[in-house]
Amino acid sequence: MADIDVDAIAALRKKRQFKKFQFRGIELDKLLDLSHEELLNYVHSRARRRMQRGLTRKPMALIKKLRKAKAAAGPLDKPEAVKTHLRNMLIVPEMIGSQVAVYNGKVFNHVEIKPEMVGHYLGEFSITYRPVRHGRPGIGSTNSSRFIPLK
Repeated sequence: MADIDVDAIAALRKKRQFKKFQFRGIELDKLLDLSHEELLNYVHSRARRRMQRGLTRKPMALIKKLRKAKAAAGPLDKPEAVKTHLRNMLIVPEMIGSQVAVYNGKVFNHVEIKPEMVGHYLGEFSITYRPVRHGRPGIGSTNSSRFIPLK
């Protein structure tokens, strides 16, 4: 009997257990079932204010396009990416699993919406600037570099 217990414990340790995703104490399947009014209780105050004031035409159009793309995709396929300029769009649970191409001022960056992104804005996942690469100083950076002969 002791061997069975040891083997069972070893099997449980080998079996990789994934941490269940929770958004402020709510599991993913329950999060998907929440209505907009119930979701208001779980998002931060700025998002709550924006959602209470109502979604305008543009965000609703984006959600409709995402629904259409999800419906057109097969059960195991990823949906087609939907292009948008709406960087200030809140990510709601309905958008999980969708592909969105967010405009950063120059190009559209593809973003796959994951459960961890709920409550954030689309613009947070599409950086608008190129991070600085610190290397050697260029011409004009110091006084001594002025006197370099150009011959």
